[in-house]
Amino acid sequence: MNKLIVYLGLTLDGVMQAPARPDEDTRGGFIHGGWAVPYVDSVMISVASEGMSKKGGALLLGRRTYEDFYEVWPKRSDGNPFTDRLNNSKKYVASTTLEEPLAWVNSSLLKGDVPSAVASLKEKLDGDLVILGSGILVRSLMKHNLIDEYQLSVHPLVLGSGSRLFPEGGPFVSLKLVKSTITTTGVILATYRPASGKK
Repeated sequence: MNKLIVYLGLTLDGVMQAPARPDEDTRGGFIHGGWAVPYVDSVMISVASEGMSKKGGALLLGRRTYEDFYEVWPKRSDGNPFTDRLNNSKKYVASTTLEEPLAWVNSSLLKGDVPSAVASLKEKLDGDLVILGSGILVRSLMKHNLIDEYQLSVHPLVLGSGSRLFPEGGPFVSLKLVKSTITTTGVILATYRPASGKK
């Protein structure tokens, strides 16, 4: 079966909210948007490029991430290595408010119950299913043991507020570290997979 792989940036206190821009996500009065940008370096870009260059598979996005990406990537023409991959990949969107046809090329809504639809995609896709951002979606899929790999960029930063990947009262998740790299800015690029023996 194909894997479901999550790519997410986090702070040391687990915050995943608005890593890229000050106005990206201000819910809850969040004022630290754009916290990840100063930490980007050539090591991080190289690792990300390697992951994006893999053939096959598809993207899985939550509604907010889908809309945010759509505002940026279809308009890019600067030779960014991620532009073609994001625009040309098949994109599945988990949303109860969007309607088809979706505006971004190669995009379609997941049908029915999201965990069941994701489990079905993992069986039938030709390649892995990749989630970029989409923290709320990730948290919902954790409860159903559907995530096979977490590729986390852990930044040396404590924000003290914001939406967290692993909130209080979340599901038990036992992970094992299978790979790690440290960037020149102190970000730990860590790959985790579920450990055997679930509670």
